[in-house]
Amino acid sequence: MSPECTVAVRFYPPPPELQRYFTTFYRADIAVSDGGKVTDQVQPEWANLRFITGSPINTETIGGDRLSDLRFVATGPSMQAVRFTIGTCRLWGIGLLPLGWAKFVGAPADALADVIADGSADPTFARFASLARTLIDGPDDVEQSLAAICHHFNAYRNEPVVDEARILAIHEAIIDPDVDTVSELVARVDAAQRTVERVCHRAFGFSPKRLLRRQRFMRSLTQFMLDPSLKWIGAIDGSYHDQAQFVRDFREFMGMTPREYAATPHPILGAFMRERARVSGAAVQTLDSPAGGANARPVAAAPPSP
Repeated sequence: MSPECTVAVRFYPPPPELQRYFTTFYRADIAVSDGGKVTDQVQPEWANLRFITGSPINTETIGGDRLSDLRFVATGPSMQAVRFTIGTCRLWGIGLLPLGWAKFVGAPADALADVIADGSADPTFARFASLARTLIDGPDDVEQSLAAICHHFNAYRNEPVVDEARILAIHEAIIDPDVDTVSELVARVDAAQRTVERVCHRAFGFSPKRLLRRQRFMRSLTQFMLDPSLKWIGAIDGSYHDQAQFVRDFREFMGMTPREYAATPHPILGAFMRERARVSGAAVQTLDSPAGGANARPVAAAPPSP
């Protein structure tokens, strides 16, 4: 029997000058009874930086790669789910849109696709070390933490981004349910297919075809998670040819069947998705607009207190 777990999570949209780079900033307080731990599964998503105070996190990919006792978890854009185990903790998260990855990380996204890294040890994420210290070891003050996040990223805001306009155009196209094929995507972006392929690999982490498959899958998974009464047949996106095609995608992206997933507890992700849908209109970050995902009032971008 799993221990009791309560999750209090809040999502904070970035200030206007940073919205095009991030999904949301978020803070979660996770309490697990009797000093226990719970296991859940992060779905395919854009890149994230997560900073943990309290019980560190253990992660495992579908392929069996494991990392333990992490407090600064950095992930590239993903096409596959990641299992994680965690106990009582405070967690700050920062979701990077593809344009945010290109601007603030800069490394080719396909080199870190489906990668989980110890952010405190991987040189790719060295520029976030001071922010990690503030969010992990600093005082438990929400406003001060949010100000520190904004201050940190505003320091790099004037750095140019190669292919910025194309990244935004591609992103806008792939979240449109009416764009179902690579040829439709290329036409919408109005660029050569080889150019679209190159920008997708560098900023998004995957080929256009795989990105469109992930979007179709995530629309279906989100429908089910928010309303299980639909059953899978009612949640499957209309662009799927049949249920068998959906099941094949489910195995590839989640490492299990839809039936197995439905029977698995989701004590943390369920709470995250419901609250995210309530405040931002998109339950998962892969469905966010390139203009930023949250509709709530942006946080202030004041510098942190000395």
